[in-house]
Amino acid sequence: MCGEFGSGMRGFFTKEERIEMLKEYKESLESEAKGVSERIKELEKNN
Repeated sequence: MCGEFGSGMRGFFTKEERIEMLKEYKESLESEAKGVSERIKELEKNN
């Protein structure tokens, strides 16, 4: 979550920004897990 210095990204974030980034990351992981579950069901159905 910390950018490299000189890359144009900030290196330090406020507590609120870190919370928001973690919430977005959690949502992304949940979406990925849902997609994986759907793919597993598709593969099992085709057997």
